[in-house]
Amino acid sequence: MVQGMNDEARILPQHTEALGHGIYQIDTGFGRPRFDAAYLLVDAGRAAFIDAGTNFAVPRLLEALAALGLARDAVDYVIPTHVHLDHAGGAGLLMRELPGATLVCHPRGLRHMVDPSQLWAGATAVYGAEQMARDYGELVPVPAARARASEDEMRLRVGQRELRFIDTPGHARHHHCIWDPASRGWFAGDTFGLSYRELDVDGRAWALPTSTPVQFEPEALKASLTRLLAAEPQCMYLTHFGLVREVPRLAALLHELTDRMVAIARAAQAERHERIKREPLAAYADSLRQHGCTLPEADLARLLAVDLELNAQGLEVWLEKNPK
Repeated sequence: MVQGMNDEARILPQHTEALGHGIYQIDTGFGRPRFDAAYLLVDAGRAAFIDAGTNFAVPRLLEALAALGLARDAVDYVIPTHVHLDHAGGAGLLMRELPGATLVCHPRGLRHMVDPSQLWAGATAVYGAEQMARDYGELVPVPAARARASEDEMRLRVGQRELRFIDTPGHARHHHCIWDPASRGWFAGDTFGLSYRELDVDGRAWALPTSTPVQFEPEALKASLTRLLAAEPQCMYLTHFGLVREVPRLAALLHELTDRMVAIARAAQAERHERIKREPLAAYADSLRQHGCTLPEADLARLLAVDLELNAQGLEVWLEKNPK
């Protein structure tokens, strides 16, 4: 908990944490505790949600808003960093509860928020209807009149605070990041990778890239990281999971691990999918040992099971598009 926040923190729900500068981290409950975050930014009585989790996160988001004494019509914007369902699956239902809000989405993802049928069909083909209903619920469309596309270098005001949007492909082509000048931090979605608190050592974070299908592009990702660093950020707000600092160190690690993942994928021939799952795990374990983490590799494999599978799928899709 941030020093000086104790009085405020006592009024917050258990799943919500005050990070300072009017920013609140909300554990959406998706997957497991401390896996998927949404953020509520408050300035001068106005508010914005950045990422929304799934439909099942919406009660938690509204509870956090109420705990801060804010009416639902105080929310001006709902801003998914991209349209993957763990970030934007709940956006339509959330918008239904926020009468004055506008959805701000990357232009490549906007149509999927207005008409989520293709998004739903694609995800159902991968996960199956039963898992989709259990994990995400039915996607709710956002009225076109209440949705707008972001633009690269767009500015948007929340209260007295001017947020900056930049286009950040690499994880997905429909991804943007949002700069908060008050905290000098980026709401980075998945562009700045995954960083789980179980892997912290003496309060220092570790991170790995996410190559989720189907639009992983390693060179674009590294270019996006470089662009984020150009602002000299003091912190990153990650969806998976939470606030991290020591940004240059983590960015260098993400560059290194991205290159190692690509090299492993390029070298894999027989049993390609299993190798692209197994060998990055060994690379992550080696990196974590250097970080000082003593978690056994078997426990690491369990913690990262979903990420290892999705990263392998994304690397395979990228290989098919970019053969030697």
